[in-house]
Amino acid sequence: MSENNGNRPKPIIFGCSGTRLDSIERSVFRDADPLGFILFKRNCESREQIRYLIKELQHAVGRDSIEIAIDEEGGRVSRLQPPLWPKYPPARAFGQMYERDPEWGAEAIKLYSRVLACELVNLGITINCAPVVDLFSPDSSPAIGDRAFSPRPAIVAALARAQAETFLANGLLPVIKHMPGHGKLKVDPHHMLPIIDTPRAELEGQDFVPFELLKDLPLGMNSHAVFDALDPDYPASLSPTINNDIIRGALGFDGLLLSDDLTMKALKGFPAELAQRALHAGNDVVVHCSGDTSEMEAISRVMEPMNDKSWARWIHAKAMVTPLNPAYAPAEDAARLDVLLGGLAYEGDG
Repeated sequence: MSENNGNRPKPIIFGCSGTRLDSIERSVFRDADPLGFILFKRNCESREQIRYLIKELQHAVGRDSIEIAIDEEGGRVSRLQPPLWPKYPPARAFGQMYERDPEWGAEAIKLYSRVLACELVNLGITINCAPVVDLFSPDSSPAIGDRAFSPRPAIVAALARAQAETFLANGLLPVIKHMPGHGKLKVDPHHMLPIIDTPRAELEGQDFVPFELLKDLPLGMNSHAVFDALDPDYPASLSPTINNDIIRGALGFDGLLLSDDLTMKALKGFPAELAQRALHAGNDVVVHCSGDTSEMEAISRVMEPMNDKSWARWIHAKAMVTPLNPAYAPAEDAARLDVLLGGLAYEGDG
């Protein structure tokens, strides 16, 4: 570590419990000095409330430069709910549009991503944990299902790149997930540990492909799945082999690597221990979403500020973002998007 790393935040993204901070959260966050926070449906009541909550988080940490993340994929993974926010279709719907007509699908995902980026940035959100780059599989757990664009790697890569680059061009950092590809999981890692028994050759020829094509993007998130062919002993999030040899090596990704949520039931152990193991395994930043203050306090006690390599990746990521044009008015794009989506007969397939 460099001598100046004490000025850096700790490599943590935390959740909070509700629409306002309580006194315990303020104390924990002040001492923790995390890179940022992630918002969930429980934190999102109205636009003014979200902006106020972000100001509370900034005040608690003592700096304006905190990052605010969200999972706003569309479909069933959406934190911003009607009637205040429109309901958009899932990634699979855009994939089906692209499969029928690439020009139609590409225009739709770009319009959607630009309108969404404008909404998020104007709320004060800086990171969207999307796009999902896993492959669609009708036989897999619905934990992914229609969150994926397509079963075809080239289509997934094309739509994910269009979305990620649109985010970057409009003030928002994207996160490609879930590395190195867990579209084939059979159980939901929110509830239990998935084991993927797909041979390595098949993974390399299918699931790895879109991530390799997107290796230049700034942020990625791994998964809590065990890949028998890669490391039968540890899930990707805790595996030095997968993070270093596969994600950094075979896939060539050198962006900032985030763990998936450490509070998922796929992982067993104390959160502070899991956080340390995740960092030692090659993650740059750990994510803890539950809002449990005792767990967050324990994690923050064992964390050091971001190290040189992770900090350099973070600085590079931030440099890839073009600020949102303050003159941009999304109404015309939203109307055009409505027209394109009006031709969509999406009924869902997973």
